[in-house]
Amino acid sequence: MIGEAGVRYTGVAIGLHWLMAALIVVAFGLGWTLAGMEFSPQKVRWLSWHKWLGITVLGLTALRLAWRLAHPAPPLPPTVPVWQRRAAHAVHLLLYGLMFAIPLSGWLFSSAKGVAVVYLGLLPLPDLIGADEAAADRLRALHEWLNYALLAAVAAHVGAALQHHFIERDGVLARMVPQLDRKERSR
Repeated sequence: MIGEAGVRYTGVAIGLHWLMAALIVVAFGLGWTLAGMEFSPQKVRWLSWHKWLGITVLGLTALRLAWRLAHPAPPLPPTVPVWQRRAAHAVHLLLYGLMFAIPLSGWLFSSAKGVAVVYLGLLPLPDLIGADEAAADRLRALHEWLNYALLAAVAAHVGAALQHHFIERDGVLARMVPQLDRKERSR
């Protein structure tokens, strides 16, 4: 398996990966729930939480990208075919792009609706555009479709990780889940 020092992601990269995965799952679930809710105090409260999660993901994505640029990903095993390497790179680029685009599209949507984003209820963020109902409708649709694209990209990412773990058994998943490597070595 992995075993050697330096062939897994750094602790910071691993922590950011799993923290962001959890935040994105919660934000997606909240957004999905909000889409079907009637207007109510509960919806307003959950919408605020959804926005806070989005802004947090936006900030963490910037931090994560900066970390990644300073600490490149560990190399894939030599057994991984070139086409899979390229696909993995493309999916990672797509994931990063969507982790920026989705919160920004939500912020733009909020601005176009004339509803301020107040981070954690304390820090008012500037409107990115002026109130415009037609733009708000387009931005809501864009935000929704970007989330569906993220769902598909995450499914491909998770599917590939599981394929490497259960079928290829090449240690790729252990680069992001070090406990798997320890468990494998203890057998």
